Amino acid sequence: MTALTLGPSPRRREILARRVRWLVTATITYNLIEAAVAISAGTVASSGALVAFGLDSVIEVASAAAVAWQFSAGDHAGIERREKTALKVTAVSFFVLAVYVAADAVRTLAGADPAGHSVPGLVLAALSLIIMPGLSYAQRRAGRELGSASAVADSRQTLLCTYLSAVLLAGLAVNTAFGWAWADPIAALVIAAVAVKEGREAWRGDTCCAVANLAEPGPERQNGRV
Repeated sequence: MTALTLGPSPRRREILARRVRWLVTATITYNLIEAAVAISAGTVASSGALVAFGLDSVIEVASAAAVAWQFSAGDHAGIERREKTALKVTAVSFFVLAVYVAADAVRTLAGADPAGHSVPGLVLAALSLIIMPGLSYAQRRAGRELGSASAVADSRQTLLCTYLSAVLLAGLAVNTAFGWAWADPIAALVIAAVAVKEGREAWRGDTCCAVANLAEPGPERQNGRV
């Protein structure tokens, strides 16, 4: 009888950790550019939705930076020691995002600063819909195989930012075409509720991983036979 190998080998862990570091670096870089463009375009167009989207990108940078700090530890034991702190930072960033998006949505519904027309905003939202899902999927897959709840939590926040991109794109497009300024804040309130749920799971550390690791073996995992 040959024992079943639980989890990736040390070499595979090193590869996955390096992959996560690269992915969070890419996420931070893109979100910094996204924040600068969104806030600038939102200010020019007097679009509260675009400015909120840019601030959301800043919050996503904080979450990704926490994961980058965690995976900057020199060894696997160090990475594991930093896991809890990184999860707390990610959870708080979810809550901050939810509060800000909800407050901005309520303010917009009350008649203040409806989403305005902005070509740069439309282009940015469309690009984010293309780029962010790929980053989220790659990080989530690496995090699950590695057994890192913080990497998975951050990938979920990246996915949530994708949803916000869709909300922004739909809100700007619908408002431009039909003048329905209420469509954007209603959808944003739904996103805020999802952010609270994800934040609670991150705070408790319920985002993944050990069961998924064993239940979803990949080709990279060492195979064992009973």
